[in-house]
Amino acid sequence: MEYRLMINKNFVASRIKDHKSNIVTKMWNIQQTLDDVIAMGRGDTDLDTPRHIIDAGIDALNNGATHYTHPMGMPELRNAICKDIVKNGGASYNEDEIVVTAGGQEAMFAIALGILNPGDEMIAVAPGYNPYFQAAELAEAKPVMVNTYIDNNFAMTADAVEPLITDKTKILVIINPCNPTGAVTPYEEVVKLSKLAIKHDLIVISDEIYSRLTFGNHTAQPVAALPDMFERTITLNGFSKSYCMTGWRVGYFAAPKNLITHLGEIHHGFAICAPAVSQHAALAALNGSQDCVNDMKKIMQERCEILCNGLDEINIPYSEPQGGYYVYANVSKTGISATDFCLKLLEEGKVIIYPGGLYGDHCDDFVRFSLTQPADRIKEAVSRIKKVVATI
Repeated sequence: MEYRLMINKNFVASRIKDHKSNIVTKMWNIQQTLDDVIAMGRGDTDLDTPRHIIDAGIDALNNGATHYTHPMGMPELRNAICKDIVKNGGASYNEDEIVVTAGGQEAMFAIALGILNPGDEMIAVAPGYNPYFQAAELAEAKPVMVNTYIDNNFAMTADAVEPLITDKTKILVIINPCNPTGAVTPYEEVVKLSKLAIKHDLIVISDEIYSRLTFGNHTAQPVAALPDMFERTITLNGFSKSYCMTGWRVGYFAAPKNLITHLGEIHHGFAICAPAVSQHAALAALNGSQDCVNDMKKIMQERCEILCNGLDEINIPYSEPQGGYYVYANVSKTGISATDFCLKLLEEGKVIIYPGGLYGDHCDDFVRFSLTQPADRIKEAVSRIKKVVATI
């Protein structure tokens, strides 16, 4: 029999917050006991990385790309990123104002640790991408959530943000399009939020990771390109979503030189550099045909229509999906909470989705569907959802 010493002392740092209701872990444990589960929870599409990007990675490995690169990223990749930002309506950056990171998520934590002091406050949208809240907490700062509502399609507005600004507020996070809601912040609101940042002397993190994946006539306005915003904006983006490169772990952030010098050193301490092979693949993504991005948009729109038509038939309302690959739906009419709905759907319908509380939603009414399955599997998921809802 194996004996383990029981230690009473708490070795966990006080900066680690105990989020006791880890619903994702619970659901994954349940999923492991089931067969034929349709996974529509994670933000990782079933689509593979385009072939020309994979081939560039293979060629890079065959040619010795197995060592460290420049800590800030390969110069040729940073130059390509600068050109791509401008091509997509963003600000004009120099090569030394770009840091290539091991995914966009590493960038979030490097920025938070480099900008926030203990006691500072960071304002971010809720529901929104929860690692921003974690990053603020690890910096011993306070995450302040801006509650958004389905009435205006979960848009973050300047009117909602300004009352939350205090003398401790240092960062305003704009996620555009937003995960989990799929909301695109209207241009006029981006302008108003930018003016708020100038008025109150705030840094803006402009998370544009889904900016290439917008639907219809919706477009995401890059913040740093607006008047007087370059010097106070950190643009965050990456390759995971637009190019189906989640597993390659390569992203970047762009900022004025006076910020990059310090933030780049935190990145260096975290990762030394982004994986060399992934940087070569990312370079091929930017320099190659962009048809793969356009094709992905069409696929996501098709999947979105299938799911939304199915939700309409079950009388489950949802906000307008304007970008990304998510549908944010209100399941309160079923008479049970979103958390219980997700657990019931998994256990009885073998479909996994996530409750909005995971993303800081102020109520337990909404769930996030990810468009990360082929069309036929989404149709099957809709069929299963109908059967489960009928039993409630």
